[in-house]
Amino acid sequence: MISGGGTGGHIFPAVSIANALKELDPEAEILFIGALGRMEMERVPQAGYKIIGLPVRGFNRAQPWKNVSVLWDLFKSLRQVKQIIRDFRPDVGVGVGGYASGAAMWQAANMGIPILLQEQNGFAGVTNKILKNKAAKICVAYEGMERFFPADKIILTGNPVRQNLTEGRKSKNGSQKNLLIIGGSLGARTINEAVAAGIPALQKAGIHVVWQTGKTYYKKIIDQLSSSPLYGGTEGDLEIHDFLSDMPDRYANADLVISRAGASSISELCLLGKPAILVPSPNVAEDHQTHNAMALVNKDAAVLVRDAEAAEKLIPTALALIQNDARLETLHTNVLKLAQTDSAKRIAEEVIKLAKKQK
Repeated sequence: MISGGGTGGHIFPAVSIANALKELDPEAEILFIGALGRMEMERVPQAGYKIIGLPVRGFNRAQPWKNVSVLWDLFKSLRQVKQIIRDFRPDVGVGVGGYASGAAMWQAANMGIPILLQEQNGFAGVTNKILKNKAAKICVAYEGMERFFPADKIILTGNPVRQNLTEGRKSKNGSQKNLLIIGGSLGARTINEAVAAGIPALQKAGIHVVWQTGKTYYKKIIDQLSSSPLYGGTEGDLEIHDFLSDMPDRYANADLVISRAGASSISELCLLGKPAILVPSPNVAEDHQTHNAMALVNKDAAVLVRDAEAAEKLIPTALALIQNDARLETLHTNVLKLAQTDSAKRIAEEVIKLAKKQK
């Protein structure tokens, strides 16, 4: 039983773990538990797995009086998970973070099922911190996680990344530099606004830009920039997409990546050795994206531009960096040293060990 979601940063690792389990044990039965109305309810079935949604929601910190209904939904979710466990009879629970993961893993542990947690970030999420004493194993992506979790439970595995990511094909475009901009599956307002304002400078420098805006911002940006001489759909030097499904090829062609500092994105950048400018989102719990980014910046493996400074600094920083081959090479060499390989398989092996022990 695998649970978690809310964002691509939780869903991609969860699906990668499931795929690795199927490779190691084709007979394994896998059931996902998600939160109703969240992204996992669409993406997990697309990956070929069954998912059941819970009514669980996050607490409203701004309006605490509204949490009566949140608590009622949590109670209903716990009761629903109890029935799911009785019907499905899982040998192991795997939690990757998010509201559903909290309810599902809490109930599983209370019913005697061993649980494995996967923490993607350098600053542990609330759900996993709550569950830490109930977990049998905790797979982490960063060193020094003993400050959050019991040291004897921690295994440094890295974060699972999307499959076939290293199989991208590089297309020839001479000496022209390629800039890849990814703000996450939902998009990033600050990055998008900074890039939109910087299009003339990028055009003047002759940079080929592939820009994933996220679904939220796509139409507005297309309306704003479709008349730009740089924009040519998928043919010109400015490609604008709401979502990129061909990430292996996009990464392969990128000389520089502008990205949020979500755990999955950073793991992908490390694995591929991609020079990057990281713009941590200020809208995440515990400011964990800044912690993720600094783990690279402190080893001269990425460049940081703070969200509040993106409008002023992002495009000038990108233009200076993408035209500095020596600096790009340094970042490539250093970020590659931080890569953790075969993460999904290593986590799946730990899951199977727990399952055998349970049986």
